[in-house]
Amino acid sequence: HEHMVRSIDIATLAQRHTEGGIVVDCREPREYVAGHIPGALFAPMSRIMSYLDEIPVGVDVHVICESGNRSTAIAEILERTGRSALSVEGGTAAWRAAGHPIEEGPPRT
Repeated sequence: HEHMVRSIDIATLAQRHTEGGIVVDCREPREYVAGHIPGALFAPMSRIMSYLDEIPVGVDVHVICESGNRSTAIAEILERTGRSALSVEGGTAAWRAAGHPIEEGPPRT
């Protein structure tokens, strides 16, 4: 039985983001530094297992990459670890194209 990853569009994500929804950015460091959704958690796909502790359980987490491919794979992994994950359709590129705010720089520690 193939587990279908739930997805969410940019408009819905924008609404949830203003309500404090958690965004997990699974792109690589240089991509994140170049521009990410404000407040997005940094959890690069290549090292996702070592970032699991930072990703909460029991709430929806919205996984985003650049275009929507990597986020689907990561959302599936997070679902398997007992998290409630949604993949953001269109990714950061679509967020940027829709005119939503972008924050530059390294992850907040």
